[in-house]
Amino acid sequence: MATKTRVGIVGFTGYSGAELLRILKTHPRAEPVLLEHRSVADTELPLGENAPRVPFRPESLRDEGIKVVFLATSLQVSMEAAPMVLEANARCIDLSAAFRLRTTANYNRWYRVEHTCPELLADAAYGLPEFFRQVVKISTLVANPGCYPTAANLAVRPLIVEAILDRSAGVICDAKSGVSGAGRKPALKTHFCEVTENLSAYGVLFHRHVPEILHTTDVDEHELSFTAQLLPVHRGILETIYVRTEGSIQWSDLLAVYEKYYRDEPFVRLYPEGRLPDLRGVCGTNFCDIGFHVDPPSRRVVIVAAIDNLVKGAAGQAVQNMNLLLEYPETAGLLDGEASE
Repeated sequence: MATKTRVGIVGFTGYSGAELLRILKTHPRAEPVLLEHRSVADTELPLGENAPRVPFRPESLRDEGIKVVFLATSLQVSMEAAPMVLEANARCIDLSAAFRLRTTANYNRWYRVEHTCPELLADAAYGLPEFFRQVVKISTLVANPGCYPTAANLAVRPLIVEAILDRSAGVICDAKSGVSGAGRKPALKTHFCEVTENLSAYGVLFHRHVPEILHTTDVDEHELSFTAQLLPVHRGILETIYVRTEGSIQWSDLLAVYEKYYRDEPFVRLYPEGRLPDLRGVCGTNFCDIGFHVDPPSRRVVIVAAIDNLVKGAAGQAVQNMNLLLEYPETAGLLDGEASE
C-alpha cells in the first residue's frame, strides 16, 4: 500500500472543516491532521477525534511532514494563515474567500475589508478544476470557489464561451441554499425559528459571491441579476438560471455545447431531456447536476444546477484540488468514499 500523504485541516470544527475530515478519513492516499490555531474544547470536535492534533505553526508543519494544508476558516484568519503555510513549503487550499478575487479594490467593495496580504492575490489559482485544472496542478495556493459560484459558473460559462447567448437579455440567477452555507457560528438569521417553514432572500444585487461569477463567466455586472435565498434545509444548493439565446436553438444543440465541456468530467452530470436536477440527487456527493429546458420560438432557456454546498461547494471540491496538487486520481476519496449526511 502506498504511503499516505499527511494533510492538515485548520478550522476543523466548522461545517466545511468537519466535512473535510469525514472525506479525508476514507481517502486512500491522505492522512488528515487537525491543526489547532486556537484553543478547542473537546465538545467542539467533529467525528474523528482520534486524528492527530498539532499546533498550527510553520515549524510544526515541517516537523510533521504535512504537504497540503486546508484553511476552513474565516477570510480574516486565512489572510493570516496562508503565508504561514507557504513559509513551511506546504501547499495551501483556502476554503474562505480570502484569495478568490484579483484586486484589493474588489475586497473593499464586496467584502468591506482591507486585504492584509495582497501580494498573494496574483499567485492564487481559482480552484474550479473543470476549467482551471492545469493551473491548479502547478500552484502553491489554491482559492477554493464559493458554493453559489461553483454551480453558476459550471452552468453558464460554456454558453458564454461559445457565444450563443443574447447578452442584452441578461443572465438571471435565482439561487437557493441550505442553512449550513452560512457556517456554524450562531446568528439570528439562521436560528431555527427564523428558518423553519420560511424562505427569505438576502444580499440582493450585492451578494459577495457575484464577483466570482463575473470573473469566471466573463459576464458584465450589469448583465447579471443574482439573488440568494435561504432554504429551510440543512444542505444543498439549487440554482435556476434564465437566459436567452442569440438565435433559435434546439435542446439537442444546447446539449452538444455542454457535452463539449463536460463529456469527460467525472463530477458534472447532464440530465436527459425533460428532467431537471434536485437537491436529493446531489446531497452528500461531489457532483454538479445540470439540466435545462429550451423554448426555441422565444429563444428562452431555463437551466437548473444543483450541488451540495458542503461538498462540491466546499470540502469535496477542495479534496478534488488536493488530488490535482498531489497528482492523485482526481476522483480519489470522492467517488470511492463519498461524504455522507
